[in-house]
Amino acid sequence: MRITEVMRQRMCFSFELFPPKTEVGEEKLLRDGGVLDQLCTLKPDYISCTYGAGGTNVGKQIPVLDAIRGRGPAAVAHFTCIGNTRDGIREQLENYLAHGVDHLLCLRGDLPFGWTGTGGDLHYATELVKFVRDEFGGRFTVAVSGSPEGHISCRSLEADISFLKQKQDEGADYIMTQLCWDMDQFRYWMDAIRAAGITMPVDVGIMPVLDAAATINMALSRNGCVMPRALSEIISKNWIFPNPFAPQEAPESVEAKKAAFKEAGMAYTIELIDQYRVCGIDGIHLYALNKYDDVARLVKESGIKDL
Repeated sequence: MRITEVMRQRMCFSFELFPPKTEVGEEKLLRDGGVLDQLCTLKPDYISCTYGAGGTNVGKQIPVLDAIRGRGPAAVAHFTCIGNTRDGIREQLENYLAHGVDHLLCLRGDLPFGWTGTGGDLHYATELVKFVRDEFGGRFTVAVSGSPEGHISCRSLEADISFLKQKQDEGADYIMTQLCWDMDQFRYWMDAIRAAGITMPVDVGIMPVLDAAATINMALSRNGCVMPRALSEIISKNWIFPNPFAPQEAPESVEAKKAAFKEAGMAYTIELIDQYRVCGIDGIHLYALNKYDDVARLVKESGIKDL
């Protein structure tokens, strides 16, 4: 069943994984009884796999997608314009279809450090969506990224919404949102995209708040996300001195703060999910970070799934 068909019936539920960078990571994720098997016990409708930052680590994506499909959920391949020619894109998309992967998340992709463009034939996600439709018609279900706070590289939120509308016009099927903790902004964005004539279903991307360093890095390194007061307070109350990336405190103090942060972050994420669910969204897409225990706890305590 296509993901969009699921969304027409009920709220969709899914995870995001990334291609492991090491053999140890691949074994942990893909072995029998490993993380992927465990995540599938939570009955996701689909699982997506990232393309690798800057197009790196792409070779590890297909085995993950194959493993996802072999366990039942639909597999969604993240795909970017970075360093890709038209012929190369066509070849890679044909390879996806040969592996039974017919769902894509079409992205421009984050530019590698020092790059000023994609280094390929296509420069924007709108072009990629058009290419997929021109070359493959309706053989792929196409998701596109949406930025409730506006993409950090875009000149304004209004321009960003206009480009999202263009993605719809080129044939995109649904939206997977970027990280957003600012619920007032998210609600404003939902009203704004509907007013702009964007009717695509909205699947909300959520990163569990479990680690201070990862939370700060995700917010500031690429996305420029607003951090609401409640989240800032969790970070401040559990601050590891002199900073969360190079702690100098006693090990006992550091561990206690990390544990306290995780508990507060878990509660914060569950409350965030509650707020999202009453906004008329069509899906929850959890960044699983190739882990199970904390994600499973979130799913069960938030009531996303009746397990």
